[in-house]
Amino acid sequence: MSIHNEEKAPGGSMHRYERLADHLRERIQTGYYRPADRLPSVRALAASHGVSLSTVQHAYHQLEDAQLIEARPKSGYFVSPQRERPLPPPAGRTAQRPVEVSQWEQVREGTCVLPDASMHNLGRGMPDIDAPTLKPLLRALSRVSRRQDLIGLNYDTLHGRPELREQIARLATGHGCRLHPDDIVVTTGCHEAISIAMRAVCEPGGIIAVDSPSFYGALQSIRAYGMKAMEIPTDPDTGISLEALELALEQWPIRAIQVTPTCNNPLGYTLSLERKRALYALAQRFDVAIIEDDVYGDLSYAFPRPATIKSFDEDGRVLLCSSFSKTLAPGLRIGWIVPGRYHERALHMKYVGTGATATHGQMAVAEFIREGHHDPHLRRMRAQYQRNRNLMLDVIADAFPASTRVSYPAGGFMLWLQCEGDIDTVALNERLMAEEIRIAPGVMFSATGKYRHCLRLNHAVFDVAIARAVARVGEMVGEQASEGCRPRRLA
Repeated sequence: MSIHNEEKAPGGSMHRYERLADHLRERIQTGYYRPADRLPSVRALAASHGVSLSTVQHAYHQLEDAQLIEARPKSGYFVSPQRERPLPPPAGRTAQRPVEVSQWEQVREGTCVLPDASMHNLGRGMPDIDAPTLKPLLRALSRVSRRQDLIGLNYDTLHGRPELREQIARLATGHGCRLHPDDIVVTTGCHEAISIAMRAVCEPGGIIAVDSPSFYGALQSIRAYGMKAMEIPTDPDTGISLEALELALEQWPIRAIQVTPTCNNPLGYTLSLERKRALYALAQRFDVAIIEDDVYGDLSYAFPRPATIKSFDEDGRVLLCSSFSKTLAPGLRIGWIVPGRYHERALHMKYVGTGATATHGQMAVAEFIREGHHDPHLRRMRAQYQRNRNLMLDVIADAFPASTRVSYPAGGFMLWLQCEGDIDTVALNERLMAEEIRIAPGVMFSATGKYRHCLRLNHAVFDVAIARAVARVGEMVGEQASEGCRPRRLA
């Protein structure tokens, strides 16, 4: 199809060069153009798609920014060579029994701090909120504030604004879900959605299986509600071990499986569709719920965007949780849950928890999506985060000890590093803070304080200052290794 003849996206916000870049990106990612292949010349591509030379140049520059292609003087544009992947961390050991969650002190210290311009917070789960594609959102927030009917100051329903739920249902078709707006309950961020899901399917004292390492917010919810976590070893490439999960389901009365199968946090993996189906089959066989955290799913570097487990949920046992915190801005505090068969129970948990979600931001986000700004923003951020991943991996390769193992995320903006076993990243973080640098120690991502020699780094933003901070982390890891530091005994 000629790019020239394609219809404009809603709101007319998608430029021709963006459509052309998407078209070429799809061909690269599906293997039509392979690494080192020469791409059509600017003139040939312009003629075949009925667009101007500048449109093609803009599209090629966008793909260059994403490091998918490279320009060679007097030769044209070529698909970038396949990048050599770093050696990934190994999967953790199989857990022997469910455990009570600890590590609240580390999570509290990492999250109960105000933003500080002088601090390089490399461990926080923050997207880039300075992107120019968010300006329409700021304008939408301003317009809602100026409305004379004061709707933004009123109580909302427990379900959330209908116009936002309509837009969320529309976006869900991108990951294979056919949702009605009434299937969706708007929450105060994805964290609340996960917490609601846990309380909807499990009672105090019950057991929830989690991938390991796992999102510390979900772990702390398990702790707060008096539940226990069954940590399932997880591979940075293939994801949660289905074999270990099956064994755990056979041995323990597990009530739910909480997992982030697409652009996992912190490992970055995306379960293949076959493994997602196998995970769902296990849940059916043992009659347990799946709490699917999809908060990073829209930031997948792959095309098309991977399907959710919820997309083939036949009996409503999957509770899909997500938010705009990672794709737009965390300060919006707008998430949602699709609780399936647990809808009434989830609605009750929403009521006794926070009640209705704030109205103002819901209205602005609904307008932002309706006017066609959401998709262009996602395209920009996916390309930026993929480029930044590669740049940070280069710094890590240069600055960290050669024994360091690093994940290779399929989306999002998080890297997981494993250092030598005698490295203590809790002590490392304390030393780094004296130099205005923060990391996320690995103990935060375990129910029992495992992964003390691991850390998480954020590559949403990458500039000279961030590169220097990452290099300094690597230097200190090397210094700690040479000092022969041993992990301190856990409190």
